[in-house]
Amino acid sequence: MHGRAPPIFLGGGTKIMTINSINRRSRIVAVVLLTLLGTAVSMNAGAQDTSVPASTTWNGLKGDVFGQKVIGPADNIISIEAPKRAEDAAIVPVDLHFKTDAKTGRIKAVTLIVDENPAPVAAVFTFGKDAGVTHLATRLRVNAYSYVRAIAETEDGKLHMTETFVKASGGCSAPAMKNQAEAMASLGKMKLRVFPTNAPGTEPMTRATEMQLMIRHPNNSGLQMDQITRYYIPPHFIQGLTVSQGDRLIMSMEGGISISEDPNFRFEFDAKPGEDVKVEAADTKGKKFQDEWPLESSSL
Repeated sequence: MHGRAPPIFLGGGTKIMTINSINRRSRIVAVVLLTLLGTAVSMNAGAQDTSVPASTTWNGLKGDVFGQKVIGPADNIISIEAPKRAEDAAIVPVDLHFKTDAKTGRIKAVTLIVDENPAPVAAVFTFGKDAGVTHLATRLRVNAYSYVRAIAETEDGKLHMTETFVKASGGCSAPAMKNQAEAMASLGKMKLRVFPTNAPGTEPMTRATEMQLMIRHPNNSGLQMDQITRYYIPPHFIQGLTVSQGDRLIMSMEGGISISEDPNFRFEFDAKPGEDVKVEAADTKGKKFQDEWPLESSSL
């Protein structure tokens, strides 16, 4: 009997099992549970790995936008930043940074795309030849979990793409922050904010100036419902925008429904002291808006 535990009996003298057999079964159960737990963890890990889906939508979309043009990698020419999980799907901040030098060539246009939006092309930005734009930020509506892409076209005609995945939903149908009467009362009003640069240099065209342009406009997507009448609000958004300084173009934009309410653009460019900055915009109802601001040397 040495080395063996005594058997356990129930009433009536029926032998059930020994302590050793209980221990063996306990170990077997533990191993099974650990195996199941490991499988569950592995499955969860696999689910996390596939939480960012394949680019199925983009594969069917890119030909419609760019035809047969080859789209290459970003190659540090363009980068994009956006929240992985947006706090508000109707105002998702997106930051683009551009690298332009003699080797890469000037970026002449950038197309901003939200794969899963009803109208995926959010905007196409075109930059002036000597504008030197190195940064552009705006706010987008994101209607479903989606890749947000920026495709830069350099002067040699080559395309370079960067993308990020944003978890957000319902942005295109989210109710407006203002009621329609309030929105129409301030329609087209603009504000320009200048952020002085600390970059060295005193000569014109040697320093970048950062600006933020804000335009009052509901930018209705056509998918939003009036909370009082319960009818859908017709699409009404800024479709054209031009920013210039003196007689030179800084940038222009062809916009769509994915640009958020009260469009907001922050950009950095090579400014000339003493020349006014002029903004012209037009919306889908044919309304035109414009404003002009002096740019003092002290602002640069």
